[in-house]
Amino acid sequence: MQTIINTIEKYSARDNLIFLLSDPKQLSDKDLSLEEINYIKLHHREHKKKVFAFNRIKRSVFIVFIEKEKEYSLRLENYRITGAKLLGAINENKLHRVVVLDGENKPQECLAFAEGMALANYQFLKYKKDLSEKINTLNSIDVCSSGISDNEIDYLNIMIDATCRCRDLVNEPVAYLNALRFAEEMEALGKMTGIKVEVLNKKKIEALKMGGLLAVNKGSIDPPTFTIMEWKPENAMNSKPYVFVGKGVVFDTGGLNIKTGDYMNNMKCDMAGAAAVASALYAIVKAKFPVHVIVLIPATDNRTGGNAYVNGDIITMHDGTKVEVINTDAEGRLILADALSYAKKYKPALVIDVATLTGAAQRAIGKYGIVAMQSKAENEFKRLKKSGEAVYERIVEFPFWKEYEELIKSEVGDIKNIGGAEGGAITAGKFLEHFTDYPFIHLDIAGPAFTEKSYSYFPAGGTGYTVRLLFDFIKNKST
Repeated sequence: MQTIINTIEKYSARDNLIFLLSDPKQLSDKDLSLEEINYIKLHHREHKKKVFAFNRIKRSVFIVFIEKEKEYSLRLENYRITGAKLLGAINENKLHRVVVLDGENKPQECLAFAEGMALANYQFLKYKKDLSEKINTLNSIDVCSSGISDNEIDYLNIMIDATCRCRDLVNEPVAYLNALRFAEEMEALGKMTGIKVEVLNKKKIEALKMGGLLAVNKGSIDPPTFTIMEWKPENAMNSKPYVFVGKGVVFDTGGLNIKTGDYMNNMKCDMAGAAAVASALYAIVKAKFPVHVIVLIPATDNRTGGNAYVNGDIITMHDGTKVEVINTDAEGRLILADALSYAKKYKPALVIDVATLTGAAQRAIGKYGIVAMQSKAENEFKRLKKSGEAVYERIVEFPFWKEYEELIKSEVGDIKNIGGAEGGAITAGKFLEHFTDYPFIHLDIAGPAFTEKSYSYFPAGGTGYTVRLLFDFIKNKST
């Protein structure tokens, strides 16, 4: 269930209220008694208390003090996080609707607060038997502020909806969401929205000689799929499409280089890139942005059974490149490479791939951002980074120096699928770059795509990372 955000001009005496303030001087006796105001001022000053709650029987009133931040993106993020923190009290009190009051004429901050609450209110309950005490009660947030346009509200609700859809896909186990079912989900999404969807089956993949996707699939009893999704409105402003490519490894055992310890526990999330690009396209279409966008999703699981590919194999890729397999757990780049070379047929303005690709990226910056590289796309990268600041899915650019190509040269093939321990995230990106001849941005979301425990406005599980980023990026293209 999505939490819907609306705007209102007035509120009633029965509404549950949330006052957003940075200074106690802004407190008003319109909705608070003098005794309550004095209590708030005292405890805010002497005990640094920031959240006050008053149960009025017929309604609840919350006063939330949020620290001032000079940096705009950090200020909005602070409001999102504060909204998420207050959510527990909202649901604990079984409130269905709240009104967020703009006490300081900060409409964008109020929207960010509501966004944080809505994103944190997400739940994945499909496999829960007893829901009586588990379902969050909050279902709508009204923002009482001036200067918020209808488009802003519509886009915000669409973005939240798409992020939650992405989380649903990532949270599904492979027992339900194998490559075939993922493709079916994309077809259903197409019927719902008008997105053109074509699913290539194994025979078509073989005909296209997509050796990377076929090799990774060899250990599975389920066939691979290659899904092509396209939104091309009549009023499209771009003559060349933007192409998003998502890694769709629906479960990754590591292959014969099997993952050890608990590293396999959450490998259902290895298709988070595919879920993100598909969900971002869903949002773009719902918002009716006049931008031609294509999504490519190679999908399979990476298992150890049957005639699984092994170390030392030489794979002939879609573009004819001979790849030496050094590690079967470096499978994501193999299936992405076929998709990236396939993307050449569209003569794209820009290709962005999204993938949970390397532990090296995760170790480098943790869960707090995206490791990225770019080739021939400096200006587009700057715009994408700006969107990253706006939605606080921040991007850290790693070098794409030519020297890293030396690390993936093969003695028996053209290149090898892993470059060693040094610069692992970069050599993975350089491997992908080999299959491109267009402006290219690589996003490694191994760190932020999935979280074991809830934090900020991310409940445990899939986070939906890059849906908001890509949506904002295309929105800025169209407005």
